[in-house]
Amino acid sequence: MKLITGTDSTWSLRVWICAQIAGLDIEIKAIDLSSPNYKNEVLKYSQAGLVPVLLLEDTYIHDSLAIAEYFNELSKGILYPSSNIERAQSRSLCAELHSGFIALRSNCPFTLDKSNSSPDMNPGIQTELKRIEDIFSEAKLPFMFDSAGAVDAFYAILAYRLYVYNISLSEKATKYQQSLLEWPILQQAIDLAAEWRNS
Repeated sequence: MKLITGTDSTWSLRVWICAQIAGLDIEIKAIDLSSPNYKNEVLKYSQAGLVPVLLLEDTYIHDSLAIAEYFNELSKGILYPSSNIERAQSRSLCAELHSGFIALRSNCPFTLDKSNSSPDMNPGIQTELKRIEDIFSEAKLPFMFDSAGAVDAFYAILAYRLYVYNISLSEKATKYQQSLLEWPILQQAIDLAAEWRNS
């Protein structure tokens, strides 16, 4: 399997983390998304024109949620909890992140470079941070559920984004954020993102 990723692509990093949790061996090809012609390069691998893309023998899978689900099937369900209720909750949280938190993304674009200041806390960001605090406060610790899974892969990148922009959470929510920041797989992912940027 080959995973087509992009520089500073949070969704590519999330999929890579899922692969690590699932114990899957994948080849990586990183595309420089700052290049003027990056779209043409991505279109060589996916008609959707977006990363990440997972290349298989005679087809491809695009979109981080779909790729995570495929990895989950390959690994006999390791990316989601054994409880059917917690599996549904995990998928719900992943989907919420996948489609939400637009104000935070717009005002705090992903970067590996630590900011010297915090963003303007407009009403949109404040509302989203309240929701993030509610989610993080529900974590069992050190992960959201009993073991590392897709939901932690997805929210670990968000935890790093908050750290980069010096955004503080409530004490209870901070415990989960800090746990994710100390997670070796996230630290490896950030190092990998730096490699993609410098390659």
